[in-house]
Amino acid sequence: MNVSLDEPLLLLHTLRFGTLATRSREDACPYPTVLPFAPDARHRPVMLVSRLAEHTRNLQSDAHAGFLLFDAGSNDVLSSPRTTLTGRAVPSECAGGGGTSPARRYLRYHRDAERYLALGDFAFFTFVPARLRHIGGFGAMGWIDAHDLNRVAPIEEAEETALLDAAAGSLPTGVSLLGIDRLGVDADIDGQRLRQTFDSPATDSTALHTALSNTLVNLAAKYSAIR
Repeated sequence: MNVSLDEPLLLLHTLRFGTLATRSREDACPYPTVLPFAPDARHRPVMLVSRLAEHTRNLQSDAHAGFLLFDAGSNDVLSSPRTTLTGRAVPSECAGGGGTSPARRYLRYHRDAERYLALGDFAFFTFVPARLRHIGGFGAMGWIDAHDLNRVAPIEEAEETALLDAAAGSLPTGVSLLGIDRLGVDADIDGQRLRQTFDSPATDSTALHTALSNTLVNLAAKYSAIR
């Protein structure tokens, strides 16, 4: 069954936590654990992990892993959308990010994480998916090739930073932008994470500026409605 990317991307960009399943060094059994994460510009989960943690040591032995995206606040598990990513979790500097450090973007999504970085024994890992298994509800499921997540070249960090800086002055108090990518914008409104998807992929800088301008108008309207 053909599955749309809309729901997996929404989960990836609005959830704060996911479940990472590694392969135990002790007995090769699956070892799941819940972790905070943030999506990078390629729609991949980025995690800040302790080098002493069991799951990190497991990954150092075998990078193959799974990552579950599910809204834990849902009352009906079987009819709620959830996505499982299969692939490898590797140090972010080995994940093909073009030398981009994940720290700046990650700290926008998780502002309290700076204290962990200060400890010195934490490192960023990026989950590099090969495939995604999405279940949209009973009878609605299918596999997605990870290449489908990036039909358009990702936005560069410098361009994203410039756009965020330019937009900051036009945002109402209580609204902040977390991340911008070719498909949409992640925002925080008074602690509530929100994903605004563009009408179509912003394939160049001109399209990206136009889409972002429209999104800022929509965010201001949503903020007024919440208030």
